[in-house]
Amino acid sequence: MVRWLLLGFWILLCFTVAGVSSSSTVREVNGWYQTLVRPSFAPPSWVFAPVWTLLYTMMAVAVWRVSITPISTARNTAILLFLVQLALNFGWSFLFFARHQIGLALVEIVAMWLAILATTLVFRLASPLAAGLMLPYLAWVSFAAILNAGYWKLNS
Repeated sequence: MVRWLLLGFWILLCFTVAGVSSSSTVREVNGWYQTLVRPSFAPPSWVFAPVWTLLYTMMAVAVWRVSITPISTARNTAILLFLVQLALNFGWSFLFFARHQIGLALVEIVAMWLAILATTLVFRLASPLAAGLMLPYLAWVSFAAILNAGYWKLNS
């Protein structure tokens, strides 16, 4: 029973971060974001919501898998790293969309990518499945960082 409550907790946490950060995103997608020069490889705006929904779900399941493993330094470090990358995830949306700080958002997304990589590597020690669930997220943030760099270059 406790393990399922933990899953609910992680889903709630991940989607709370998603919901709060998307509030600034949604306001700007049809406004400021539309005024930017888009990189040629930028996907249509409608792609982001389903991709992020899937990624947040996979992230929640991944951290849940780690959180139900026996208490250890690796498990505790993994959960701490997960929370750090989740905070950086939240911060990126705020910097890019709410503050219109494309260059600072680029610096931040590189830090986020490093935190996701570290999280994935430490997840592997506690649960290889959890690490595997983080790989699509790492791949998407890799693409997002390149996209962020493209927006920065074209709109500086």
